[in-house]
Amino acid sequence: MAYTAADVKNLRDKTGAGMMDCKKALDETGGDIEAAVDSLRAKGLAAAAKKSSRTAAEGLVGVAVEGTKGVAVEVNSETDFVAKNDQFQDFVRKTTQVALGQTSDDVAALKTAAYPDGGTVEEKLTNNVATIGENQQVRRMKTVSVTNGVVVPYMHNAAAPNLGKIGVLVALESEASADVLEALGKSLAMHIAAAFPMALSAADLDPAVLERERKIALEKAVEEATKNGKEIPADILAKRADGAAAKFAKDNALLSQVFVMDNKTPIAQVVEKAGKDAGKPIVLKDYVRFQLGEGIEKKETDFAAEVAAAVKG
Repeated sequence: MAYTAADVKNLRDKTGAGMMDCKKALDETGGDIEAAVDSLRAKGLAAAAKKSSRTAAEGLVGVAVEGTKGVAVEVNSETDFVAKNDQFQDFVRKTTQVALGQTSDDVAALKTAAYPDGGTVEEKLTNNVATIGENQQVRRMKTVSVTNGVVVPYMHNAAAPNLGKIGVLVALESEASADVLEALGKSLAMHIAAAFPMALSAADLDPAVLERERKIALEKAVEEATKNGKEIPADILAKRADGAAAKFAKDNALLSQVFVMDNKTPIAQVVEKAGKDAGKPIVLKDYVRFQLGEGIEKKETDFAAEVAAAVKG
């Protein structure tokens, strides 16, 4: 067996499929979790992987805006207790401000930058680890800017001003009034926080991700045809797969997503209408959505076993 019970649980958590189906999928894929997810989806035994983070990394996301530039920074900690610590929150807030002055989104460069209280960001981080007694990491940052317009920040589940678990920035290029742009930006930011777009437009989506969706759709069509005892021509199967990939792109690109506020209007049209109402064209130039712990798998631990092992010493 090339997998463990923990792998079966992980696959169940990812897909919602039954235990035996998960075990069979892992048998078929030699224990490859992602391949097993695709196999279960192709067989109609699992929904698409949830876009909301399935991870449990702790810490905070910070956002900051100055003029026509904004930045989001994620700093991780081991526990939520540290995320509520004033010293840790102060570090995330000041590090985010330092990030505003950087010329790239290079975290290594950010760590070598001067920290407001003296030394560098990395030196302050090292000191925090020593005094708080828990590992912490500056994980990522992303900057957006406009030439003429606004960058609107939004924090969902805020732990403190501009600090929380989901940070969003919306960059709007326009000569429309700041009030109009701020209102539009906040509405768009709330949509982004809820809808989790993967890219600004379909053209910006990762081709590998689209190809994966196309392959799953093709396998699913073949699976369904086999169950029904039908033979579907290859060109029809290809069209179905292409259609599934196109729908995936539409659902996951921000500009083509349906606005959560009315559940009918594509975001591109929301922006266009706002520009017409303002008498000035508005362009949604870029956005950032950082969700705490996104993409980090938390190691499962057996607390009782740890205690027992410690007692045996």
